[in-house]
Amino acid sequence: MTKNSAVHVDPSNADQLRAWDGDQGAYWVARADRFNEGVAGYHDQFLAAAAVEATDAVLDIGCGTGQTTRDAARLATEGTALGVDLSSGMIELARGLAEREQVANATFQQADAQVHPFPAQHFDLVISRHGAIFFGDAPAAFANIARATRPGGRLVLLSWQPLARNEWISSFRAALRAGREQPVPAPNPASLSDPDQVRELLTSAGFADVRLSGLSEPMYFGRDVDDACRFISGQFAWMLDELDADGRARALDGLRADMADHQTDRGVRYDSAAWLIEATVGR
Repeated sequence: MTKNSAVHVDPSNADQLRAWDGDQGAYWVARADRFNEGVAGYHDQFLAAAAVEATDAVLDIGCGTGQTTRDAARLATEGTALGVDLSSGMIELARGLAEREQVANATFQQADAQVHPFPAQHFDLVISRHGAIFFGDAPAAFANIARATRPGGRLVLLSWQPLARNEWISSFRAALRAGREQPVPAPNPASLSDPDQVRELLTSAGFADVRLSGLSEPMYFGRDVDDACRFISGQFAWMLDELDADGRARALDGLRADMADHQTDRGVRYDSAAWLIEATVGR
C-alpha cells in the first residue's frame, strides 16, 4: 500500500511507486545520511559538472531526500531548484531539511517525471544523481524531460557503469544470492550503463551533444562489518525473503566474510564506477 496513491504515475512505473512510496522509501528516509555518505565521493564532481548558474531554474529528477536539490538551490541564488521523487516520505524529509537549512528557493514535489506535466521549456538545467535509472519507459521519460527544458538547456546525470565494474553491487548480490539463480529486477541500476544506448536514447528524446565521462570512487557502507552488514541486509532484504533460516544464515555469513575483506581504516568500502552523462537540448 502506497502512502499517496493519488500521485499520477505511468503504469510502467507502478512497481517503482509501490517500492519507493513503501518500505524501500521508508528505509532510505531512516538512513538518509548513510546513503549520502555512500556516494559522497561523487558529489563534488557531479556539482562541478552541473555548473549551476545564479539565475538557473533547476530540475532534480529522483531527488530522494534532496541533498543535490538543496545544493543546487544554494548555487542558484537568484533562481530555483525543484526536486521530484516517487517517495512521499523522502519528499517530506527533503522539505523539512530545506526549511531547517533555510534554503527557501528549493521546493519538492512527489511526481513521476516520466509523465508529470512540467511547464514546457522551463528549466535551464536538469540534474539527477542516480535517480534517472529506474524509468519503466525511458524514451518517454527523457522526451518529457527534454520538453520541459529550454532550448540550449543542459542535462547532467550520474548513472552506474556496468555491474561488473561495480564491486559493491556484484559482491552483495553474489553473497546474498547464496548460490541461487535470481534475476535482476527490471528496470535495474545498470539501465543507463551502455554508452551507445545512452547516446541513442537521449538523442532520440531531443538531446544533443551527448557526452559520457567515466568516474570511479570507493563507496562507504559502514564503520565496521557489523554496521555495514545491518545496513546492506536491510537494503537488499528482498534477496533474503525467500530463504529459510539456514539459507539466510549462510547468505549473511557470506556477506560478512566479504565485508571483512573490505574493512579499511575509514570503514567498509567497495569500488564503484559511474558515468557522468552530459547533454544539451537541441535549439
